[in-house]
Amino acid sequence: MAILLFILGAIFGSFYLVIGTRLPKGENAICSRSHCDHCKKNLKWYELIPILSFIIQRGKCNYCKKKISLDHLIVELVTASLFLAGYLYYGLQIKLFIYLIIISIAIIIFISDFKYMVILDSPLIIGIILIIILRYLENGLYGIIYSLLCGIILFFFMFIIKVLGDKIYGRESLGGGDIKLAFLIGLTLGYPRIGIRISLIAIIFSAFLALPYAISTIYLVKKNELPYGPFLISSMIIVFVFLEKFSNLLVFFE
Repeated sequence: MAILLFILGAIFGSFYLVIGTRLPKGENAICSRSHCDHCKKNLKWYELIPILSFIIQRGKCNYCKKKISLDHLIVELVTASLFLAGYLYYGLQIKLFIYLIIISIAIIIFISDFKYMVILDSPLIIGIILIIILRYLENGLYGIIYSLLCGIILFFFMFIIKVLGDKIYGRESLGGGDIKLAFLIGLTLGYPRIGIRISLIAIIFSAFLALPYAISTIYLVKKNELPYGPFLISSMIIVFVFLEKFSNLLVFFE
């Protein structure tokens, strides 16, 4: 089972890279065939085997001999490793499938937001629908109502921050994708009794995660914009995986 999850992770990682790079440019990510980024030659099936094809081809296109972006290997390895880690940590339970969904969304957001400053709607919508179903199976009707309530509260919380930030800075402070992502955070972490507080902790924690990158970007690259989505969803994943420890933190402050 662990080997199967690793292989699936590598396959999905390859697909997520296509989604994250093609959709922001308005390209068809489903029907169009994979091709070399340099010579545009359509690739054969054995040239698309995740991880292995990159190694066998020594990181070069079989046709034009130009280097294949290392992003392919990195994304496939990272996704496969995270899928495997999830199985080893959770085993076969509902939390594993929730974890796999948010990891999948995270990979796509990392790609699209860092490359194009865009958080795609379609992966978020699909992820939200799947998590609603899993939340219902896990906690029943009351649990899913509470989770949805947490998501709505987080959505409006981030919306208010955006409105205030826009007025203070006189420009867009948060993107629409970040606000929608806040709904996913509330939905995912919206466990009865602690969901709203845990979700707010995830939002605050994301700011601390983003701070070193923001400082280095401002002073080294002289750029005042940064992709916030990767830090938001990374914070959510950390809080989700170590939920018990964060819950104990809440008890400590009560």
